[in-house]
Amino acid sequence: MQTIQQQWFGNIRGDILSGIVVALALIPEAIAFSIIAGVDPMVGLYASFSIAVIIAFVGGRPGMISAATGAMALVMVNLVADHGLNYLLAATILTGVIQIFLGVFKIAKLMRFIPNSVMIGFVNALAILIFMAQVPHILGEGILTYVFVAVTLIIVYTVPRFIKGVPAPLIAIVILTAITFIFGIELKTIGDLGTITQSLPSFFLPDVPFSLETLQIILPYSLALAIVGLLESLLTSQIVDDMTDTKSDKNREARGQGIANFITGFFGGMAGCAMIGQSMINVKSGGRGRLSTLVAGVFLIFLIIVLGDLVIDIPMPVLVGIMIMVCIGTFDWSSFKYIVKAPRADAVVMITTVAIVVYTDNLAIGVVVGVILSALFFVASISRVKITEHDGIYIIEGPLFFASTQHFVQTIEKTTAKTITIDLSSSHLWDESSVGAIVKVVSKLEEQGKSVSVIGMNPASELLYQKLLGITTSH
Repeated sequence: MQTIQQQWFGNIRGDILSGIVVALALIPEAIAFSIIAGVDPMVGLYASFSIAVIIAFVGGRPGMISAATGAMALVMVNLVADHGLNYLLAATILTGVIQIFLGVFKIAKLMRFIPNSVMIGFVNALAILIFMAQVPHILGEGILTYVFVAVTLIIVYTVPRFIKGVPAPLIAIVILTAITFIFGIELKTIGDLGTITQSLPSFFLPDVPFSLETLQIILPYSLALAIVGLLESLLTSQIVDDMTDTKSDKNREARGQGIANFITGFFGGMAGCAMIGQSMINVKSGGRGRLSTLVAGVFLIFLIIVLGDLVIDIPMPVLVGIMIMVCIGTFDWSSFKYIVKAPRADAVVMITTVAIVVYTDNLAIGVVVGVILSALFFVASISRVKITEHDGIYIIEGPLFFASTQHFVQTIEKTTAKTITIDLSSSHLWDESSVGAIVKVVSKLEEQGKSVSVIGMNPASELLYQKLLGITTSH
């Protein structure tokens, strides 16, 4: 009860004010992410409202903001283009189901297996993809489009030096939209891309066949959305943990993200996840509790219903400018130094992750390949076994496992000594391959009439050796 009191009412004033600020900042990004996904702006706005409100109650990280995001929007593009909105909503529901199961099976534990190099590659690839998605909206649209993009960037980077209480992107939207009205400037607007409805979302079932064929269509996208969403959510959760010096329940967060996406799909919203940028805005504005997330969602829908007629007149170049700002803020610029100073294997993993994500337009594929490549480099680095010999005593330094046994066997088998001692004091047996290698070497040398002894096994290696000895000798 005390925890509930603290999370909901321990910082009422700070949570309400920060929630309002976040809601103002959510509008342009929710619309922009909808455009990236190729859906009506209301799909992103409804999703941001629904997910924020639901995650306030079921999430594992108080004060974290979840809504429609660029990472998720990028995964949806081909599904929307090929099959339409209803299949996206069905995929969103299935995404929620998958995330709930992953949360139940404690998927958060797997986050520790994602190397830092893959994380950096993931973030950089996300920034590049969001930027690439903006290019079609500015190429060939005239000089005024470029001017408005440039002015937007100037505003969002200079205004925060003088005004702290209102998000600079919102200020840019208000000022530049007003200028287009006053001077009658013709630019592509949000209204040209879709209709914004001044109403609350309503419950409905996606109009798709309930069949195996539908499942085959949406499952690959749902899996990708679930993985990308949890990856970004758990990463954001860890960042907020560090910023606030508090702990959070990552597995509950995974389940909460699933519940939020599952419900959102029935209310016309696209799948979403935690937002690094908005979560940082919330924390820096004083938000700490679940109330801040709830206020952000509720105030967002209030803005849509009350100010919907104004939102459709927002110029597209302004949104493009804001998204470029998001790209610049998302990209890890220190990664250029990282490439130079980090171990070569880590640099290769980061660059490969970025390249694969950009090439495939799939963040999940890039992360999976990055993790596999990192694991292969790690195995290669620890599979180097040093073997020194003195008077028939072979000292083994380094771990013995499937990747290092070949060098061990080849070296020992070449011995010409009549009495051989294999010293494992500086080694460790990790698997059946290592036990099998020792048995193989000892048997072969003894067949040659040589005396062989194995010494220095630590207790864990000795236990594994005895346990697998019968299995190995029976091969």
